[in-house]
Parts: sequence; structure tokens; C-alpha cells
Amino acid sequence: MRPAHTPASAARGGRALYELYRAASRVAAPAVLLWRRLRGLEHPSRWPERLGQPSVARPLPGSPLVWFHAVSLGEGMAALPVVRHCARLHPGLPILLTTTTLSSFEVIKDLLPDVVIYQFAPLDCPDAIENFIGYWKPSLILLMESELWPNLIISAAEKGIVVALLNARMSLKSFDRWSVPLGLPLVSLMLSKISLVIPLSTIQAVRFQLLHTPPQKIHFAGDLKYAVGDVEVGEKELNTINDLQQQFGNRPIWMAASIHKGEEEVILHVHDELIKLHPSLLLILVPRHPHDSKILSLALKKRKFNFVLRSTMEVVSLNTRIYLVDTLGELRMLYRVTPIAVVGGSFLPSLAGHNFSEAAAAGCAVLTGSHVGHFYHMLVEMWQINPLAVKQLTGEVELLEALKELLGDSKALEARQRAAKDAFSVMSDGIVNRIWNLVCIFAIDSNRST
Repeated sequence: MRPAHTPASAARGGRALYELYRAASRVAAPAVLLWRRLRGLEHPSRWPERLGQPSVARPLPGSPLVWFHAVSLGEGMAALPVVRHCARLHPGLPILLTTTTLSSFEVIKDLLPDVVIYQFAPLDCPDAIENFIGYWKPSLILLMESELWPNLIISAAEKGIVVALLNARMSLKSFDRWSVPLGLPLVSLMLSKISLVIPLSTIQAVRFQLLHTPPQKIHFAGDLKYAVGDVEVGEKELNTINDLQQQFGNRPIWMAASIHKGEEEVILHVHDELIKLHPSLLLILVPRHPHDSKILSLALKKRKFNFVLRSTMEVVSLNTRIYLVDTLGELRMLYRVTPIAVVGGSFLPSLAGHNFSEAAAAGCAVLTGSHVGHFYHMLVEMWQINPLAVKQLTGEVELLEALKELLGDSKALEARQRAAKDAFSVMSDGIVNRIWNLVCIFAIDSNRST
């Protein structure tokens, strides 16, 4: 007979898998770090932080410290409103933010309040995690979205540190991977150690429950990606906005944002057709990865487009047809100089969309392709508020027709701009406050129970 599956046996299985993972991660970590350094994926001088070695002193030793962790730029930007909220409500409280990628470091380090410490996140191996936690001694860890790391979560929880998962999401691919017999006991053990899970949507909540997250730990508060667009524009950004608006003048403009390799063909062909109708039309073209700008520059030269690179600070003339943005972290600012925003990462089946709430917050008429991945719940929520808030398109032909309408009909353009901004306003209202209230409640309850 097959032995009965009991919670005790599941716990033993999870613990055994965790010990195996600990051993494997301890052996693999040095090789992983070396490989990343050789590929230029780590900071040239701050890479020891990835081993849990601090580069700055911990403020107020012995006092509570809140640690926010996000993997890359998108998750880091989503964490930023909560970080600022925490700093505003608790002046003097040490706050630490970690991310993993160089792109997030380059952008986020300049957006943090002065009181917030930035470090690169430790690798999820026992030695790095022990070094990191032992030095910083956080009393609360707030993980963003899908950062489920066994060593970090289990080690922290066993030290009595409260761990919460904000904007929690799990792709179908990750869910399938964790659901297999070798994955389920380990993820169940991890999720049992988390005090609070705030999911992006009902679908995400169901996935976490199916992976044995206790239902009483799951609470809804809204999507923090809406709060990203609500972050105030700084004085430097305002000066840049004014400068660009003067350069662009009154000519018609549209923007293609977060464009992935392969999507540029759709965008450039559509722009070619639109220029026939609007000879002074300007396209602001923003690749998802700035290093793709070199390839795009060659493609533009081949097509004989007159273009300007953002990094050169060259002035845009009346003959300029494309403003190619090869810099990082300026998307939020650029949305404020265009009336129309096409959000990429959505026109090829291999892609899964990007956050379009920033464009809506800026008052753009928002268009996106059909492949939006986990942003579909955002799309539906905005449609429920106003069907004109976001227009979803199946491909190049529909994109061309939609842009023709918006560029040729000011009333249609204004209606979509207003709908997008109104939908964003409704969806973003109170999210950060609701999330922080939940964190405080569960942090207090967890501390009482330990």
C-alpha cells in the first residue's frame, strides 16, 4: 500500500529538499557569480555585496531595520512608493533596499530618499544570506512580486524575522514548475514561513493557495504597479520635460515604449505609413534594453530615417523623424511629452507585455498589443472603469488604423487620454496606504506570536 500523505510527512519532505538545496546552492554560488561577472552582469566594484559583504555601515546598530528586496527595475519601481511611504511615516527608521540587476541600480539609486540605503542583493546561498542578515539584522523583510528564495525566506523566518510578499505573482510556468512532486514540498515549506502574501489578482491568489499558502495569510490591497505612475516628478525631470516640449514644438508626436527586438519592424513600418499623412510627425522610440539602440541605429540609417539619439543631447530639428532613446530610467518622464503611447513587449507571441499604468498616469492615449501576460488583469480592471482607457490591438494593421484615428481626430484623442487618466486615478487610489496598513498589522501579529 502507498503510505498516507500527511502534513508531517510533507514537512519532512520539504525540509529534506531544503537541505539538499542549501548544499547545492553553497557549491554553485561562486561559479554563478564568476559567470555573471565575466558577462558584465555584476557591478565592477560592488560585486562583493552579492556575497553578503556590506559596502556601508549599518545605521543605529540594535535598532529595527526594514529590508525591501526587488529583483530588477520594474519590481524596484513598484517598491519605491512603499519605500517612500515608510520613510515618510517612520523618520529615523533605517531602511534598506536591494535589487539584483545593474539596470535597476543605475535608475533607482537616484530616486531613493536620502535616508534609504541601497545594496545589491545577496545570492541565495547559505553563506551570503547568513552574512547579509547577520550584518544588517532586519526586523522586517518585504519581498516584491516573485522573489521566492528558499535560503533567504526560511533562514530569516527561523531567526524570527517577519517576511511578507508584496504584489505577489507567479507565472503559469513557475506555478507548473513548483507543482511537481519535487517542487511542491519545498515551496510549501517556504510559503508557510511567510507572514503575509498580497497578490496581484484573484488568479494569483488561487495559485498561491494551490501551492499550500495558508488562506488566512492572503490579503488583497491592489496592484503596486499603479502606484508607480503616481510618483511625483522631480525638478530635474520637470526641466527636461520643458526642454523637450520646446524642442518638439506643436508637431504631432507618438511614442513606442519598451520595444523589444523584433517589434521595431512593426513600429518603423507604421511610422513610415503615418509620415505620408503627417509629414512633420515625430516618433519617440524607446527600446526595452538600451543596448539594442546600436542595432536600431543601423536599421534607421539603412531606412534613411533622420533620427537623433537621446544620449547625444543633440537638438531635435524639424527634419528629425525619430527621437531614439538610448538611456535608462526616463520612460516616466517621456510619457509626459507625448499624447499617444504604444506600450511594447506585446506585439510578438514570445513576449508578455509591460506596465501601461505609467502612460495612463501621464494622460496618454494608451495602446498595447495582444500579448500582455500577467498585465491582462490590469487591462481588464481599466476597461471596467472605462472601455476607452486602453486600446488592445492584434497587430500592425490595427495599430496603423488606431494611430491614424488618434492623430486625425482630436476629440477621439482627448477622450482616450481622459479615460486613461481617470482609470488610473481610480485604480491607484489608496493602494500604498492599504498595503502598508496590512504590513503593519501582520508584522505586529507575527511579533506577538514569537
